[in-house]
Amino acid sequence: MPDSKKILVVDDDETHRLMLRANLESEGYGIYEADDGLSAIEAVKREFYDLILMDIRMTHISGIEALKEIKRISPGIPVLIMTAHSSVETAVDALKSGAYDYITKPIDIYKLKRSIDEELKPSNLRLKLDFPKEGGFDLPNIIGKSPKMREVFETLALAAPSDATVLIQGGSGTGKELIADSVHQNSPRAEKPFIKVNCAALPESLLESELFGHERGAFTNAISTRKGRFELADGGSIFLDEISEMSPAMQAKLLRVLQEHEFERVGGMKTIKVDVRIISATNKNLKQEIDAGRFREDLFYRLNVISILLPSLRERKEDIKLLAEYFLSSYSKKNHRLIKGFLPKTLDILMRYDWPGNIRELENTIERSVIMTHGEYISPADLPMNMQALIVELDDDNTGVKPGWSIREVEKDLIIKTLEQTNGNRTKASEILGITRKTLQNKLKEYELE
Repeated sequence: MPDSKKILVVDDDETHRLMLRANLESEGYGIYEADDGLSAIEAVKREFYDLILMDIRMTHISGIEALKEIKRISPGIPVLIMTAHSSVETAVDALKSGAYDYITKPIDIYKLKRSIDEELKPSNLRLKLDFPKEGGFDLPNIIGKSPKMREVFETLALAAPSDATVLIQGGSGTGKELIADSVHQNSPRAEKPFIKVNCAALPESLLESELFGHERGAFTNAISTRKGRFELADGGSIFLDEISEMSPAMQAKLLRVLQEHEFERVGGMKTIKVDVRIISATNKNLKQEIDAGRFREDLFYRLNVISILLPSLRERKEDIKLLAEYFLSSYSKKNHRLIKGFLPKTLDILMRYDWPGNIRELENTIERSVIMTHGEYISPADLPMNMQALIVELDDDNTGVKPGWSIREVEKDLIIKTLEQTNGNRTKASEILGITRKTLQNKLKEYELE
């Protein structure tokens, strides 16, 4: 059943596997078995599991070796290691290799169930870290439990309560604005204004007026005096997104604000003092921009007192399932759809895809799938065409796709199956495939399917 969480139990002791099956099936989990590490690896190649429970000492290859290969194939699957040889070295090896925890034999069933429940229950979607601060440290809408995101959370916990400038770096779609929100909301300035400016969205002349304001008559159409964003943010924080797009002249003016906490409005003579914390973000490597002469080195060091580097989604694949389930729940409610979850094959495709557009691309993919699906579960056919080629790696008997097929063969087979599913309705087929009707017509001609 798609509702049942799938657990793969890997142990060369059949009696132990049967004991675990009996105890875990009674909790509603779907239990699958493998008798050694090699069989487990092959099972993971075929389909996705919500969790793997694996012994550390087995024939052929050890649990640690199998764990490393499983994490290479499908990084998002949580693995709980079982060992009868409890030691610090064993625990460290397991955790370093990607296990989320380990448990010693003989197994304490209550402890085992609690560990599995905590890993798989929905409340694990959002991570809150408790720090010595009244009310705790809140991370609204920031989802993740991967090692790289835990590093981000730890830096956030130290950065937010301070008054230092923060530079957030990461690719497009990695969530830089959400991190900036968290810095402000967990700071002593949380009750004060938080003003956001996209430096790439405005030309230099308008950006200066936007940041510092202008006096009446300063330029054409300046019919009244207007406060800038720095004045509006006084006492609070300002978020300067895409800071690398600032011109050299604007960089010099921003540097003065950082050093002196003062500026003049455009067309004005009066010096205005402000108390503003600056949080900035960029998707470029600022050190490379400095070497190329496009960014001031002195401004970089002023902005980069605390640096937060956000990983790409392909660097934190453990979080893909959590994010996908979060977006599924959110967009199902928003679109009034009763969708129960993802088919296992769909989750495996989501895990294997590289996500060049990062979290933003994943969110758009799930939103589209929620709208386009005809069933209670998101299937591989509901995903955009650029992800369909991954089916070739899964040897999916239901699609007819086999290993060794070219991308053209996969695409052609997918179009045929989708047209069969829609009884030849090209409009519906193009919607399911995530392409325009014209593109579908061109594909039909290209593959001589008309």
